[in-house]
Amino acid sequence: MSAANNTVFSPLTFILTGVPGLPMNNYWIAFPLSCLYLLMLLGNCTLLWTIKTDFTLHTPMYYLLSMLAVADLGLSVSTLPSMLGIFWFESTSLHFDACVIQIYFIHSFSAIESGVLVAMALDRFVAICYPLQYASILTGALIMKAGGVIFMRGVCVVLPVAVLIKKLPFCRSMLLSHSFCLHQDMLRLACGDVRVNSVYGLTAVILTKGLDSMAILLSYLMIVRAIISTTSHESRTKAFSTCISHLCAVLVFYIPLISLSIIHRFGKHLPALTHTLMADAYLLVPPILNPFIYSWKTKQIRRWILTIFHWRGAQRL
Repeated sequence: MSAANNTVFSPLTFILTGVPGLPMNNYWIAFPLSCLYLLMLLGNCTLLWTIKTDFTLHTPMYYLLSMLAVADLGLSVSTLPSMLGIFWFESTSLHFDACVIQIYFIHSFSAIESGVLVAMALDRFVAICYPLQYASILTGALIMKAGGVIFMRGVCVVLPVAVLIKKLPFCRSMLLSHSFCLHQDMLRLACGDVRVNSVYGLTAVILTKGLDSMAILLSYLMIVRAIISTTSHESRTKAFSTCISHLCAVLVFYIPLISLSIIHRFGKHLPALTHTLMADAYLLVPPILNPFIYSWKTKQIRRWILTIFHWRGAQRL
């Protein structure tokens, strides 16, 4: 009886799910997925290296871009072991503690990335609305302090989520819906009272993504107001073009996030494949696309990337 109780209330492992309807050892999925992770690592690491080595990029905007690249790396690396383990080695089991740790890092880096996007929106607001005071307002010291606050918020707000879920009993099927652990997915398997977990999880989302999205929206309302009040068409076009990269990054992050939240709450009747694809898009798409978005719009980064490839080609010759 004691052993049975331990099995019910202290689950050792969760079973992860690959792509519904496809076998686990599907190399047609494993190989492209590995290429996507490699592309993500290469893109974000190249972005960080370029910003570090080019002193003309040592400005508040690019410091924030570095923080975004670090958050993207953390978000992707958090899911890398479990996803590649499933598709390459058919390793579907994940220890309970490892699952909780993965939940913590996924949601922490997601909150950090959301906070960095807010800081970048404020950067664009100051640059457009107060261009003459930009250098005096957004100093390097202020950016470092803001980065510290964003990091600590992501770490502290998500910590109770992991602590609370460790106290829950699990007595249902240990089969999760994704190739990694998510808070909502684990709560679905708990057999105890999850009201505290649900309420705090919702509170954490409101304190991070909810407030962040409102801050970004408010920043852009003021930016649009400032751009409209500009008499010169050329000035309006130039001001708006400086926001395109950040707007794309915001949309790439928030659209999959909002879609996944809606599907988890209201789309239970949808096929399992829909849930899987939205969760994968939420965690994979922003880290892969962000380096390309900013490389496309930033001449300095594009120039350095071309220089790197030209130098490597010359070395081979």
